[in-house]
Amino acid sequence: MIGRLNHVAIAVPDLAAASALYRETLAATVSEPVDQPDHGVTTVFVDLPNTRIELLGVLGDQSPIAAFLDRHPAGGMHHVCYEVDDIRAARDRIVSAGGRIIGDGEPRTGAHGKPVLFLHPKDFCGTLIELEEA
Repeated sequence: MIGRLNHVAIAVPDLAAASALYRETLAATVSEPVDQPDHGVTTVFVDLPNTRIELLGVLGDQSPIAAFLDRHPAGGMHHVCYEVDDIRAARDRIVSAGGRIIGDGEPRTGAHGKPVLFLHPKDFCGTLIELEEA
């Protein structure tokens, strides 16, 4: 059901510093920051030959990664994102197998303008999983 790895997301306390680290120290191609108000984050993407890294910065007081950064002040891996062909079919399969979807279960538009869902980390080996329709 899951396809290719779309990205690995890393929550960071200072998005500008993290972007500079990837750009200057690792000589990576780094996008400009884009606010994602529906998700409470600002995103930056680091392009790699086989996938991307998504750097997540806090956007607003209700940012879902603020609590993560409270527990991990230096930042850290936040989630992995896998592509799926049909996000609603994937959701239905996961729910029928006992998996939980975070939120109301309806896909929302993600950072790439495509439908996304998040799967509860307690159901997936302690890892927050994002599914993105390819």
